[in-house]
Amino acid sequence: MTDRAFDTKRIVVVLDFSDAQQARELVAQLDPTLCRVKVGKELFTRCGPSFVEELISQGFDVFLDLKYHDIPNTVAKAVAAAAQLGVWMVNVHASGGRAMMMAAREAVDASAHKPLLIAVTVLTSMAQADLLEVGVSGTAEEQVLRLAHLSRDCGMDGVVCSAAETSSLAAQLGKDFVLVTPGIRPAGDAANDQKRIVTPVDAIAAGSHYLVIGRPITQAANPREKLNVILRQLDGKIGNLC
Repeated sequence: MTDRAFDTKRIVVVLDFSDAQQARELVAQLDPTLCRVKVGKELFTRCGPSFVEELISQGFDVFLDLKYHDIPNTVAKAVAAAAQLGVWMVNVHASGGRAMMMAAREAVDASAHKPLLIAVTVLTSMAQADLLEVGVSGTAEEQVLRLAHLSRDCGMDGVVCSAAETSSLAAQLGKDFVLVTPGIRPAGDAANDQKRIVTPVDAIAAGSHYLVIGRPITQAANPREKLNVILRQLDGKIGNLC
């Protein structure tokens, strides 16, 4: 992990669709110079690496969100394969441990193309009772911080974090440690199933580097215009916070 100057292309649009055609229809309305896209487990399982390559050929930076968690050798090979695809970002589960994350780091470092390597700490779906059930004592916040520090020590470029954790992680881990934040709702949007609304401006101000946004853009009547609205809200904010 090295010092970096963050660019201003901070929005990552979630392609959570059940087939490639739905994703293509959405992507056709987006400008790859203004945003990035995220491919998760369902779309990747249905459409495979060829669809990721298709997106990259259209100029999109792809966050391959597969959250690898396995023995070190298996994760290292998977991360190397993702790097060979040419993705912009790939992630692993920090709970896979030091040896696994360091193997992933070595695989990226040995690749010709070097994507950002991000760790997932505690899934936002896990409440305190869920953590206790799997043997994790302490609060979710303590576990997030513990795994974030371990991730940095293992050479991860950053972590996925909720907006509630961003300020603390930014203060403790430094401005060059990448914070990727889902659960963003633009000002004026419905909360849907989100318990706590965090706007793009608030998330960036708290220290987030990349904002993962799904339904507010993908379910908008005009996704291109909705993206532009968000970018206008961020105009003048990102440059001051890089």
